[in-house]
Amino acid sequence: MKLSNIKRFWISFILSIPMLIQMFAMPFHWMMPGYNWIALITTTIIMAISALPYWKSAIAAFKKHSANMNTLVATGTAVAYFYSIFAMITNRPVYFESAAFVTVFVLLGDAMEEKMHDNASNALGKLMGLQAKDAEVQRDGKFVKIPLDQVKVGDIIRVKPGEKIPVDGEILEGVTTLDESMVTGESMPVVKKVGDTVVGSTINSNGTITFKATKVGSDTMLAQIVDLVKKAQTSHAPIQNLTDKISNIFVPAVMIIAILTFIIWYSFLGATAVEAMLFAVSVIVIACPCALGLATPTALMVGTARSAKMGVLIKNGEVLQEVSDLDTVVFDKTGTITVGKPEVTDVIGNKKQVLTIAASLEESSEHPLATAIVKKAKAEKLTIEKVDDFEAIEGKGVKANYKGKTAFVGSDRLLADVNISQEMTQEATDLQNEAKTVVYIGLDGEIIGLVAIQDVPKPSSREAIKELRERGLKTIMLTGDNKNVAEAIAKQVGIDQVIAGVLPNEKAMHIKKLQDQGKKVAFVGDGINDAPALSTADVGIAMGSGTDIAIDSGGIVLVQNDLRGVVRALDISKKTFNRIKLNLFWALIYNTIGIPIAAGLFVGLGFTLSPELAGLAMAFSSVSVVGSSLMLNKTKIAGETAKA
Repeated sequence: MKLSNIKRFWISFILSIPMLIQMFAMPFHWMMPGYNWIALITTTIIMAISALPYWKSAIAAFKKHSANMNTLVATGTAVAYFYSIFAMITNRPVYFESAAFVTVFVLLGDAMEEKMHDNASNALGKLMGLQAKDAEVQRDGKFVKIPLDQVKVGDIIRVKPGEKIPVDGEILEGVTTLDESMVTGESMPVVKKVGDTVVGSTINSNGTITFKATKVGSDTMLAQIVDLVKKAQTSHAPIQNLTDKISNIFVPAVMIIAILTFIIWYSFLGATAVEAMLFAVSVIVIACPCALGLATPTALMVGTARSAKMGVLIKNGEVLQEVSDLDTVVFDKTGTITVGKPEVTDVIGNKKQVLTIAASLEESSEHPLATAIVKKAKAEKLTIEKVDDFEAIEGKGVKANYKGKTAFVGSDRLLADVNISQEMTQEATDLQNEAKTVVYIGLDGEIIGLVAIQDVPKPSSREAIKELRERGLKTIMLTGDNKNVAEAIAKQVGIDQVIAGVLPNEKAMHIKKLQDQGKKVAFVGDGINDAPALSTADVGIAMGSGTDIAIDSGGIVLVQNDLRGVVRALDISKKTFNRIKLNLFWALIYNTIGIPIAAGLFVGLGFTLSPELAGLAMAFSSVSVVGSSLMLNKTKIAGETAKA
């Protein structure tokens, strides 16, 4: 049976108590009866149960012609243990306590790490435990309560005030406010009405709603959040490779220093073999770079857990390192900077004809502009006609056979092939100057009308972009929309640069161009057409309201559909990575200072370290790194008050 580090620590600590008593009794010249045999038996059990994993790891590394942190622990404890057996046989002083207490103190650091990992896992477990246990589902025209695991996609569910939302879904009836703080980090209740989405495990505050289940089980947002955080906590940042390289050089170097320490003390400084051995063992133990190994994973664990509570999901450690070098943030426009729910504001031409043709061609499209046109036509109670030979023209629009004539709906990229009057051109320009997107409607090779659609910026966009610019980041809007419209929106929110008229398949290319200029680029988007750009960018940030493919392509996912989350994401990522660097610096400095003291260079000044004290000092180094990582829970992040 495999024991946890915490159990191994307590076993070794309890077994070492007789040796601890003897250590305190020695100044009073008291010797525990049968001490050597007691020490031999208890230390042997400690070596067999608690130290064995370190020995196995060291042997496995040796077989691969390499060395790791456990090499130093195994070597130090083995030397002290086997020498003490030899000393016991030859009636010399034994040092079983050195082997025992080194193991105890090394395990203290490991147990601290394991405890923190368990706490992080328990926090995620508690998050999953917040799920409702059952749901009130419509069956045969009546609402009945059933266990949560029996709920299926498409089920109609009713939730009353004060109850938890059981699964993700879309509201069919009712208005309410939801407390979504547990998954978004947003403390203010959110108003929800027909057509809005609800997230499983959030709390319904005041109204009764009926909704259709869209995601259940492992597909719900809460389950995906937990899964993403688990993966992030077990991932490695590239800087971890530096740690591994340092260990591969550091460990053999320490072994050489320990051997030289023994030789110099025994051969040149007049120490006995036992004294020289103790100096060498102290060097091996104090140099154990356990803190070096803890520096990255502990900070990563704390940082990703905290960011998840804030509605920022960091998928892996690599993202943290990339964020620290960013100098440019590129945004998609629709649904990212803007609300993403555009509405028709103007119709130029024969209103009934223009809207009917536009809605008939756009009815099957899921594009936000198409949705706005169809919604307007239905509001005007117009009949949407059937069309034939429908064809989508990438990045330009659509065309089809409408009542025997070729009709088309699209952007100004279609104008090269059709006739448009000077008056209509001026109308389009005037509308674009008002930050409205113009859709051209054509029939038989001629533009017969215009539909102006406006999508306003999100209230938070200007504030978020201002904060990014204050941090020295350049902001760029990358959109397929008309240049005039894009620039008008950019002016409203304070964007530095606009790249407009970009076809969907060109977004990734523009990101690559920026990277070729030496820029470190983050891209923020939410649509299917954003997926290539999200993957190409150094850091892809997907809006949580976006499509599944966009979310899968992003390295960071913002649960809230709010650009202030970008600032939070960059802040927590930078601070986590900076904490990793601080941890590595502390661990290396600690070892560098400790080795000369352990080797006896300052004996003349009264500074020495016995193996057990070296073990305690090394454990303190590990605990210090863990404590440093936990400080991430107190650091202040943009838009949030520092908290414990």
